[in-house]
Amino acid sequence: MMPPVMEQELQYGLRDVAATIDPSPASLMVDVYSGHLMPDEQVRIFGQTERAFATRAVRRGSSVRALGSGPARGLPALPVLANGTQYDLYDYVSRNRVAGLLVMQGDELVHEQYELGIAPDTRWISMSMAKSISTTLVGAAIRDGYIGSVDDQLTHYLPELGGSGYEGVSIRALMQMTSGVSWDDTHTNPDSERRHMLNLQIAQEPGAIMAYMAGLARKGPPGTLWNYSTGETHVVGALVHAATGKWLADYLSERIWSRIGTEADAAWWLEAPGGLEVAGSGICATLRDYARFGRFVLEGGVVDGESILPEGWAAEAGAAREVAGQRLDYGYMWWAVPARDGALADGAYSARGIFGQYIYINPARRILVVVLSARSKPRGAEAILDNDFFNSVVEAIG
Repeated sequence: MMPPVMEQELQYGLRDVAATIDPSPASLMVDVYSGHLMPDEQVRIFGQTERAFATRAVRRGSSVRALGSGPARGLPALPVLANGTQYDLYDYVSRNRVAGLLVMQGDELVHEQYELGIAPDTRWISMSMAKSISTTLVGAAIRDGYIGSVDDQLTHYLPELGGSGYEGVSIRALMQMTSGVSWDDTHTNPDSERRHMLNLQIAQEPGAIMAYMAGLARKGPPGTLWNYSTGETHVVGALVHAATGKWLADYLSERIWSRIGTEADAAWWLEAPGGLEVAGSGICATLRDYARFGRFVLEGGVVDGESILPEGWAAEAGAAREVAGQRLDYGYMWWAVPARDGALADGAYSARGIFGQYIYINPARRILVVVLSARSKPRGAEAILDNDFFNSVVEAIG
């Protein structure tokens, strides 16, 4: 088990990793997001990205909750149906460069696997799975009375956004990414807003990302279009901090992480030393602890009989929406996951991050799947679609 690590010990610079990989810290992180890393180098970085930026610790509690009551039975014979072809578990893990895989059904640990040299104590980068954790903190803040409701105006809590593209935008629209504010989230495009945000993160200047967000143009009225934006999750983080008066890492620890039986402290990237967490990415945690967070959500956000989230929050957060007359399989920064026939009857949804990071939750079958990967490109590098794998797991054990 990884021992507790003090915050000051977590605050490394980019150069600590870059010293053995690349002489330029900036080019290192640009190469990560551009998909310009060789496999061994990528795995090494993904397993120690807490050293890439200043971080804040997410403290674990005093006791560990076991995952299951016995040894995992395994899934080696699992048929995986995708693109009209039958694959198997070996294909999925090898072709999709899966580093960690954990499957649970109810209280049973079905499968736990580590590849590419990672171990149970490896703290792997969340990428955008952090978005789903950040919006879960909005739910906790509503339950705790810090935020009135998802229909409150964002500027009530962040008056500095008054007169910006976020004037008149509700918390609900922000979390659904239907604010109407313009954004290009293409990681491989050096001229995109996402890459500009990365450059601001590399510069480690406090407040720079929020100032950038306040200057973005409005593309359409709130609620009329969906536009995936990592920048908007940074605004979610600023919202939680403003409403609660607490850093996201501290609030996550206080309300969830220290109470769900996690094995290790996690770490969360900061925009600058002492600044806001990068709410849209940059949580570093173990495979088992991501699973414990997933189980917390699967169980409705209840810990030791106490509801941490508003009633029905998890289902609402993972539900599909209708935007501009079309179904959108996206909730409060969780992705609705249709069954193989496109139906949403199971109410399944997932947190997901680039390069193949997932927490899949199927409430109807009480199935949880966590995937950690190191794929060659941010998006589109999987040989077997992950949703096909999740549906294959459900079909096999559900």
